[in-house]
Amino acid sequence: MSRLGDLIRTERIRQNMTPKQVARKCGVAESYIIAVENGTRIIQDDQARRILKKIGLREQTEADFSLDDIAATVDLAQASPSLHSAVTAKKSVAAPRVPAPEKVASTEPEKKDEGISGSIWLDALTSVLKNVPVMNAVLKPVDHKLLPIVQGKIEGGSPDKVFYFLAPDDSMRGFRIHAGDLAFIVPAQSPIDGAIMLVEYGSHRFLRKIKTLNPTTYLLQSYDKEYDAVTVNLHELTCIGRVAKVEFTL
Repeated sequence: MSRLGDLIRTERIRQNMTPKQVARKCGVAESYIIAVENGTRIIQDDQARRILKKIGLREQTEADFSLDDIAATVDLAQASPSLHSAVTAKKSVAAPRVPAPEKVASTEPEKKDEGISGSIWLDALTSVLKNVPVMNAVLKPVDHKLLPIVQGKIEGGSPDKVFYFLAPDDSMRGFRIHAGDLAFIVPAQSPIDGAIMLVEYGSHRFLRKIKTLNPTTYLLQSYDKEYDAVTVNLHELTCIGRVAKVEFTL
């Protein structure tokens, strides 16, 4: 069974509909719906989205995640054991495997699977994954990355507040951060000695390594072709967050 076919089948059963009823709503043959659910026929994303909408899939499933993201949760056990464990731990969303339909669909209405409550894949997805935005130098989102939530956190930060910062230049390459690298930012409002932080100073936002000189004075260190540092007072500096990790493309 395909991922999208599995998702369509799950939502159809949740709505207590037969393949024939879905086919009539969508203006397709009943055999087409059965073939898609069995995984013997390939379905395009836009067609699957149309069928799911006709069935009655909740709109919030499309708010933060793509259809592929939602469908991928069907195979969480293969994709990531840690994510699978997190999903199976949610007893309220666990559902028994639905048996494959007969080659000739029955005309009798199917019984609703009481183990399926709401959109189970959506519930599982939003509890273990989060779309984290990628921000540019003016903190406008330019992309996103799907990351796992572990014990309610992502790299120690709140899933709703963390983000990636797209390094705009090579001013930190001496600290192994180059233009185009993604610095994962965990919010922090105070300077952290020895940390690389995203700060705002002089109406500009950039990454700098922090060195504490005294409780009110700090060095903002950079290293492009040569080492450089600027001494700033605390009242001149706005800390946005610390860099928890850096990702780069080979």
